[in-house]
Amino acid sequence: MSKMSIEAPYRHALSGPAMGSRWSALFHAAADVDEAALTSRLQGVVERVEQQMSTWRPGSDLEQINAAPVGTWVKIPPALAHVLATALEIGRLSQGAFHMGVGDLVKAWGFGSGSRVPDAGRIAALAGRPAFEPPKTLQLDPAGGRARRLAPLRLDLSGIAKGFGVDELGREMTAAGLASWLVGIDGEMRAEGTKPDGRPWTVAHEKPTPGAREILGVLELSGAAVATSGSYRHQREVEGRMLSHTMDPFRGAPLENDLAAVTVLAETCMAADAWATALMVRGAIEGPALARRLGLAALFVRTDGEVVETWP
Repeated sequence: MSKMSIEAPYRHALSGPAMGSRWSALFHAAADVDEAALTSRLQGVVERVEQQMSTWRPGSDLEQINAAPVGTWVKIPPALAHVLATALEIGRLSQGAFHMGVGDLVKAWGFGSGSRVPDAGRIAALAGRPAFEPPKTLQLDPAGGRARRLAPLRLDLSGIAKGFGVDELGREMTAAGLASWLVGIDGEMRAEGTKPDGRPWTVAHEKPTPGAREILGVLELSGAAVATSGSYRHQREVEGRMLSHTMDPFRGAPLENDLAAVTVLAETCMAADAWATALMVRGAIEGPALARRLGLAALFVRTDGEVVETWP
Protein backbone atom coordinates (compact mmCIF):
# COMPACT_ATOMS: atom_id res chain seq x y z
CA MET A 1 0.00 0.00 0.00
CA SER A 2 1.36 3.39 -0.93
CA LYS A 3 1.71 6.46 1.22
CA MET A 4 -0.98 9.09 0.63
CA SER A 5 -1.54 12.69 1.56
CA ILE A 6 -4.02 15.49 1.02
CA GLU A 7 -2.07 18.59 0.06
CA ALA A 8 -5.03 21.00 0.17
CA PRO A 9 -8.81 20.78 0.79
CA TYR A 10 -10.44 18.58 -1.85
CA ARG A 11 -7.16 18.10 -3.71
CA HIS A 12 -6.01 14.50 -3.40
CA ALA A 13 -2.58 13.09 -4.22
CA LEU A 14 -1.96 9.33 -4.41
CA SER A 15 1.15 7.39 -5.41
CA GLY A 16 2.75 3.97 -5.42
CA PRO A 17 5.49 1.82 -7.01
CA ALA A 18 5.29 1.12 -10.74
CA MET A 19 7.62 -0.35 -13.36
CA GLY A 20 10.83 0.54 -11.58
CA SER A 21 9.52 4.01 -10.80
CA ARG A 22 6.41 5.53 -9.17
CA TRP A 23 2.86 6.11 -10.31
CA SER A 24 0.97 9.21 -9.19
CA ALA A 25 -2.57 10.52 -9.34
CA LEU A 26 -3.86 14.03 -8.61
CA PHE A 27 -7.56 14.82 -8.58
CA HIS A 28 -10.17 17.07 -7.03
CA ALA A 29 -13.10 15.46 -5.26
CA ALA A 30 -15.05 15.49 -2.02
CA ALA A 31 -12.88 15.41 1.08
CA ASP A 32 -14.36 12.08 2.20
CA VAL A 33 -13.37 10.13 -0.94
CA ASP A 34 -12.01 6.68 -0.02
CA GLU A 35 -8.33 7.16 -0.86
CA ALA A 36 -7.30 3.73 0.40
CA ALA A 37 -9.77 1.94 -1.88
CA LEU A 38 -8.81 4.02 -4.92
CA THR A 39 -5.10 3.52 -4.24
CA SER A 40 -5.67 -0.22 -4.10
CA ARG A 41 -7.50 -0.14 -7.44
CA LEU A 42 -4.76 1.92 -9.10
CA GLN A 43 -2.02 -0.30 -7.71
CA GLY A 44 -3.92 -3.27 -9.09
CA VAL A 45 -3.90 -1.66 -12.54
CA VAL A 46 -0.12 -1.27 -12.45
CA GLU A 47 0.33 -4.83 -11.21
CA ARG A 48 -1.73 -6.22 -14.13
CA VAL A 49 0.31 -4.27 -16.69
CA GLU A 50 3.59 -5.42 -15.18
CA GLN A 51 2.45 -9.04 -15.02
CA GLN A 52 1.61 -8.93 -18.70
CA MET A 53 4.40 -6.76 -20.16
CA SER A 54 7.44 -6.68 -17.87
CA THR A 55 10.79 -8.09 -19.00
CA TRP A 56 11.88 -8.14 -15.35
CA ARG A 57 9.36 -10.85 -14.40
CA PRO A 58 10.25 -14.31 -15.74
CA GLY A 59 6.59 -15.37 -15.59
CA SER A 60 5.09 -12.35 -17.35
CA ASP A 61 2.99 -12.94 -20.46
CA LEU A 62 5.60 -11.16 -22.59
CA GLU A 63 8.38 -13.35 -21.22
CA GLN A 64 6.33 -16.43 -22.06
CA ILE A 65 6.39 -15.32 -25.68
CA ASN A 66 10.14 -14.75 -25.44
CA ALA A 67 10.67 -18.19 -23.90
CA ALA A 68 8.66 -20.06 -26.52
CA PRO A 69 10.44 -21.43 -29.60
CA VAL A 70 10.23 -19.26 -32.71
CA GLY A 71 7.02 -20.02 -34.56
CA THR A 72 5.19 -21.35 -31.49
CA TRP A 73 1.82 -19.77 -30.67
CA VAL A 74 1.37 -18.44 -27.11
CA LYS A 75 -1.94 -17.41 -25.53
CA ILE A 76 -1.95 -13.77 -24.44
CA PRO A 77 -4.46 -11.45 -22.72
CA PRO A 78 -6.32 -8.81 -24.79
CA ALA A 79 -4.42 -5.86 -23.27
CA LEU A 80 -1.05 -7.30 -24.28
CA ALA A 81 -2.38 -8.07 -27.76
CA HIS A 82 -3.49 -4.43 -28.07
CA VAL A 83 -0.08 -3.10 -27.06
CA LEU A 84 1.76 -5.51 -29.36
CA ALA A 85 -0.47 -4.53 -32.29
CA THR A 86 0.17 -0.85 -31.60
CA ALA A 87 3.90 -1.47 -31.36
CA LEU A 88 3.87 -3.20 -34.74
CA GLU A 89 1.89 -0.37 -36.34
CA ILE A 90 4.15 2.37 -34.97
CA GLY A 91 7.14 0.30 -36.02
CA ARG A 92 5.73 0.26 -39.55
CA LEU A 93 4.88 3.97 -39.63
CA SER A 94 8.29 4.93 -38.23
CA GLN A 95 10.03 2.69 -40.78
CA GLY A 96 11.62 0.61 -38.06
CA ALA A 97 12.66 3.39 -35.68
CA PHE A 98 10.34 1.93 -33.06
CA HIS A 99 11.36 -1.70 -32.77
CA MET A 100 10.26 -3.96 -29.93
CA GLY A 101 12.71 -6.65 -31.00
CA VAL A 102 15.68 -4.98 -29.28
CA GLY A 103 15.49 -6.99 -26.05
CA ASP A 104 18.74 -8.86 -26.78
CA LEU A 105 20.54 -5.56 -27.36
CA VAL A 106 19.17 -4.14 -24.10
CA LYS A 107 20.48 -7.13 -22.17
CA ALA A 108 23.82 -7.26 -24.00
CA TRP A 109 24.57 -3.63 -23.14
CA GLY A 110 23.63 -4.14 -19.48
CA PHE A 111 20.40 -2.13 -19.36
CA GLY A 112 17.88 -4.93 -18.87
CA SER A 113 17.34 -7.45 -16.12
CA GLY A 114 20.41 -9.43 -15.08
CA SER A 115 23.94 -8.10 -15.46
CA ARG A 116 24.40 -4.33 -15.22
CA VAL A 117 27.56 -4.25 -17.35
CA PRO A 118 27.95 -4.74 -21.12
CA ASP A 119 28.68 -8.28 -22.29
CA ALA A 120 31.34 -7.95 -25.02
CA GLY A 121 30.78 -11.51 -26.27
CA ARG A 122 27.05 -11.10 -26.59
CA ILE A 123 27.44 -7.69 -28.26
CA ALA A 124 29.84 -9.18 -30.82
CA ALA A 125 27.45 -12.05 -31.54
CA LEU A 126 24.54 -9.68 -32.12
CA ALA A 127 26.60 -7.52 -34.46
CA GLY A 128 26.48 -10.25 -37.10
CA ARG A 129 22.78 -10.98 -36.78
CA PRO A 130 20.60 -10.05 -39.75
CA ALA A 131 18.24 -7.10 -39.38
CA PHE A 132 14.53 -7.83 -39.06
CA GLU A 133 11.82 -5.39 -40.05
CA PRO A 134 9.21 -4.87 -37.27
CA PRO A 135 6.40 -6.74 -39.16
CA LYS A 136 8.71 -9.75 -39.43
CA THR A 137 9.27 -10.02 -35.69
CA LEU A 138 5.83 -11.08 -34.49
CA GLN A 139 2.52 -12.44 -35.73
CA LEU A 140 -0.75 -11.83 -33.90
CA ASP A 141 -3.95 -13.86 -34.03
CA PRO A 142 -6.60 -11.51 -32.55
CA ALA A 143 -9.46 -13.99 -32.92
CA GLY A 144 -7.52 -16.71 -31.15
CA GLY A 145 -5.95 -14.40 -28.57
CA ARG A 146 -2.42 -15.57 -29.27
CA ALA A 147 0.94 -14.45 -30.63
CA ARG A 148 4.14 -15.99 -31.95
CA ARG A 149 7.62 -14.73 -32.68
CA LEU A 150 8.70 -14.96 -36.31
CA ALA A 151 12.40 -14.35 -35.66
CA PRO A 152 14.95 -15.16 -32.94
CA LEU A 153 14.53 -11.79 -31.28
CA ARG A 154 13.79 -10.95 -27.67
CA LEU A 155 10.74 -8.67 -27.40
CA ASP A 156 10.95 -5.62 -25.14
CA LEU A 157 8.03 -3.24 -24.57
CA SER A 158 9.89 -0.70 -22.44
CA GLY A 159 9.20 2.01 -25.01
CA ILE A 160 5.43 1.63 -24.89
CA ALA A 161 4.23 -0.34 -21.83
CA LYS A 162 4.71 2.53 -19.38
CA GLY A 163 2.54 4.77 -21.53
CA PHE A 164 -0.12 2.08 -21.70
CA GLY A 165 0.04 1.79 -17.91
CA VAL A 166 -0.69 5.51 -17.63
CA ASP A 167 -3.70 5.11 -19.92
CA GLU A 168 -4.95 2.27 -17.71
CA LEU A 169 -4.57 4.45 -14.61
CA GLY A 170 -6.71 7.08 -16.35
CA ARG A 171 -9.29 4.48 -17.30
CA GLU A 172 -9.53 3.42 -13.66
CA MET A 173 -9.94 7.04 -12.52
CA THR A 174 -12.85 7.48 -14.92
CA ALA A 175 -14.36 4.16 -13.80
CA ALA A 176 -14.20 5.48 -10.23
CA GLY A 177 -16.44 8.38 -11.28
CA LEU A 178 -13.74 11.05 -11.35
CA ALA A 179 -14.00 13.59 -14.17
CA SER A 180 -10.85 15.64 -13.55
CA TRP A 181 -7.46 14.06 -12.93
CA LEU A 182 -3.77 13.93 -13.77
CA VAL A 183 -2.07 10.53 -13.67
CA GLY A 184 1.46 9.49 -14.48
CA ILE A 185 4.27 6.99 -14.23
CA ASP A 186 7.62 8.69 -13.95
CA GLY A 187 7.53 11.42 -16.63
CA GLU A 188 4.70 9.96 -18.75
CA MET A 189 1.45 11.78 -17.95
CA ARG A 190 -2.19 11.89 -18.98
CA ALA A 191 -4.83 14.44 -17.96
CA GLU A 192 -8.59 14.67 -18.18
CA GLY A 193 -10.85 17.61 -17.40
CA THR A 194 -9.61 20.79 -15.78
CA LYS A 195 -8.75 22.04 -12.35
CA PRO A 196 -11.51 23.68 -10.25
CA ASP A 197 -10.55 27.13 -11.56
CA GLY A 198 -11.16 25.96 -15.14
CA ARG A 199 -7.50 25.91 -16.13
CA PRO A 200 -5.82 22.86 -17.71
CA TRP A 201 -3.48 20.66 -15.76
CA THR A 202 0.15 21.79 -16.02
CA VAL A 203 3.17 19.55 -16.53
CA ALA A 204 6.78 20.68 -16.47
CA HIS A 205 8.79 20.20 -19.65
CA GLU A 206 12.16 19.21 -18.26
CA LYS A 207 15.44 20.56 -19.59
CA PRO A 208 17.59 17.58 -20.68
CA THR A 209 20.44 18.20 -18.26
CA PRO A 210 22.22 15.07 -16.92
CA GLY A 211 22.24 14.90 -13.14
CA ALA A 212 19.98 17.93 -12.66
CA ARG A 213 16.29 18.83 -12.58
CA GLU A 214 15.66 22.02 -14.54
CA ILE A 215 12.47 23.25 -16.20
CA LEU A 216 12.60 24.21 -19.87
CA GLY A 217 8.92 25.13 -20.05
CA VAL A 218 5.38 24.21 -19.00
CA LEU A 219 2.83 22.17 -20.93
CA GLU A 220 -0.94 22.44 -20.41
CA LEU A 221 -2.92 19.21 -20.64
CA SER A 222 -6.62 18.44 -20.81
CA GLY A 223 -7.89 15.34 -22.58
CA ALA A 224 -4.34 14.58 -23.71
CA ALA A 225 -1.15 12.76 -22.78
CA VAL A 226 2.56 13.53 -22.89
CA ALA A 227 5.70 11.39 -22.87
CA THR A 228 9.41 12.10 -23.22
CA SER A 229 12.32 10.04 -24.49
CA GLY A 230 15.83 11.29 -23.79
CA SER A 231 19.48 10.36 -23.70
CA TYR A 232 20.13 12.28 -20.48
CA ARG A 233 18.50 9.81 -18.06
CA HIS A 234 19.36 6.14 -17.40
CA GLN A 235 22.84 6.52 -18.86
CA ARG A 236 25.82 4.32 -18.13
CA GLU A 237 29.51 5.14 -18.49
CA VAL A 238 31.53 2.50 -20.33
CA GLU A 239 35.20 3.11 -21.09
CA GLY A 240 34.74 6.86 -20.80
CA ARG A 241 31.62 6.99 -22.97
CA MET A 242 28.12 7.77 -21.71
CA LEU A 243 25.72 5.23 -23.22
CA SER A 244 21.98 5.78 -23.57
CA HIS A 245 19.48 3.13 -22.50
CA THR A 246 17.60 3.68 -25.79
CA MET A 247 18.70 1.21 -28.44
CA ASP A 248 19.24 2.17 -32.06
CA PRO A 249 17.74 -0.74 -34.06
CA PHE A 250 19.54 0.38 -37.22
CA ARG A 251 23.03 0.32 -35.68
CA GLY A 252 22.37 -2.45 -33.17
CA ALA A 253 23.85 -0.37 -30.34
CA PRO A 254 22.92 2.34 -27.81
CA LEU A 255 21.55 5.44 -29.50
CA GLU A 256 24.05 8.18 -30.37
CA ASN A 257 22.76 11.18 -32.30
CA ASP A 258 22.29 14.94 -32.01
CA LEU A 259 19.06 14.83 -30.02
CA ALA A 260 18.96 15.17 -26.23
CA ALA A 261 15.22 14.60 -25.82
CA VAL A 262 11.91 14.33 -27.64
CA THR A 263 8.55 15.08 -26.04
CA VAL A 264 5.32 14.03 -27.75
CA LEU A 265 1.72 15.04 -27.03
CA ALA A 266 -1.03 12.65 -28.13
CA GLU A 267 -4.52 11.43 -27.28
CA THR A 268 -3.12 8.37 -25.50
CA CYS A 269 0.03 8.02 -23.44
CA MET A 270 0.79 4.72 -25.14
CA ALA A 271 1.08 6.50 -28.50
CA ALA A 272 3.02 9.42 -27.00
CA ASP A 273 5.45 7.01 -25.31
CA ALA A 274 6.17 4.96 -28.44
CA TRP A 275 6.42 7.95 -30.76
CA ALA A 276 8.80 9.77 -28.41
CA THR A 277 11.14 6.78 -28.69
CA ALA A 278 10.73 6.47 -32.47
CA LEU A 279 11.36 10.17 -33.12
CA MET A 280 14.34 10.14 -30.77
CA VAL A 281 15.86 7.32 -32.81
CA ARG A 282 15.17 9.15 -36.09
CA GLY A 283 17.31 12.10 -35.00
CA ALA A 284 17.27 15.88 -35.33
CA ILE A 285 16.66 15.97 -39.10
CA GLU A 286 14.52 12.92 -39.89
CA GLY A 287 12.59 13.11 -36.60
CA PRO A 288 10.87 16.49 -37.15
CA ALA A 289 10.31 15.64 -40.83
CA LEU A 290 8.52 12.41 -39.86
CA ALA A 291 6.50 14.17 -37.15
CA ARG A 292 5.31 16.83 -39.61
CA ARG A 293 4.44 14.23 -42.22
CA LEU A 294 2.32 12.25 -39.74
CA GLY A 295 0.85 15.30 -37.97
CA LEU A 296 2.47 14.59 -34.60
CA ALA A 297 2.79 17.27 -31.91
CA ALA A 298 6.38 17.07 -30.69
CA LEU A 299 9.19 19.05 -29.12
CA PHE A 300 12.74 18.18 -30.15
CA VAL A 301 15.62 19.35 -27.96
CA ARG A 302 18.98 19.08 -29.68
CA THR A 303 22.21 18.43 -27.80
CA ASP A 304 23.23 22.03 -28.57
CA GLY A 305 20.10 23.32 -26.80
CA GLU A 306 18.11 24.27 -29.89
CA VAL A 307 14.38 23.42 -29.66
CA VAL A 308 12.32 22.44 -32.70
CA GLU A 309 8.52 22.20 -32.48
CA THR A 310 6.09 20.37 -34.74
CA TRP A 311 2.35 20.93 -34.37
CA PRO A 312 -0.43 19.44 -36.53
